[in-house]
Amino acid sequence: MEKIGRNDPCPCGSGKKFKKCHMGSEDDIFAGGSDELSFDMSARITSLPAVEYGRSREILAQLDIKKLTGSDLGVKFIDLKAYSDLDMFGRRHSEDLAGHSGGVFVNVLKTRKSDPDNLYIGISPKVEDSTLVHQLAHALDYLAGSHLIPGLSKPLGFDLGIPVEHLEHPREFGYWLDYLRKEFQVELDADDCIVAYLFENDLLIEGRHIEGQDRLALKSKSDRILAFMSRKSAEIDALICERKGYIGSRVKKDN
Repeated sequence: MEKIGRNDPCPCGSGKKFKKCHMGSEDDIFAGGSDELSFDMSARITSLPAVEYGRSREILAQLDIKKLTGSDLGVKFIDLKAYSDLDMFGRRHSEDLAGHSGGVFVNVLKTRKSDPDNLYIGISPKVEDSTLVHQLAHALDYLAGSHLIPGLSKPLGFDLGIPVEHLEHPREFGYWLDYLRKEFQVELDADDCIVAYLFENDLLIEGRHIEGQDRLALKSKSDRILAFMSRKSAEIDALICERKGYIGSRVKKDN
């Protein structure tokens, strides 16, 4: 696959220009196995050197993926900025990622053609523990959980008018997030603290409903989450107000 320009036809086949179609949500193009990257493009990702930022080496060394999931796949951490700088879709994020402490679970449809034995996670030199366990929870959820690939639920969320994060973090993801935070004694950031709280209260949506695109069930369960969070605004605010990523009281927003 060649680098896609803003005004080029979108590779999804819609006939629209890339900037009017999948620009900004490129992972959605690879929702089907037949649309995977070419071997050479895939290899540009998998040939990036492994990195050991933050506690990534320690956590990965103690994580028995085979025992936990039954899968022989491994996990490799790569530099987030180097991954962004590959610029495979004609847009760069390297300036935005400078000094960023984030991470991303790389779409497996981008990497498995050149390396079917590993999953890839992009992280920054300043990556924090909460980010590490969040991305590893996505990896474990993919291997032994919902089997969903993060990022592919955005169109469905927009179509149904429900928060995308309700689809990005199914119940199975919540299970692995809870397991990892306890196993490695990690203090979650504000957003993940809410996910963990919803998991503890059995409110996260099951992956099977997301995979099956059960619209009635998804809308109903999402509305249930929103109603619960509205009722528990004060409790949630007290829970996350000291956490990294806290952006202000939910109580005032809901009243």
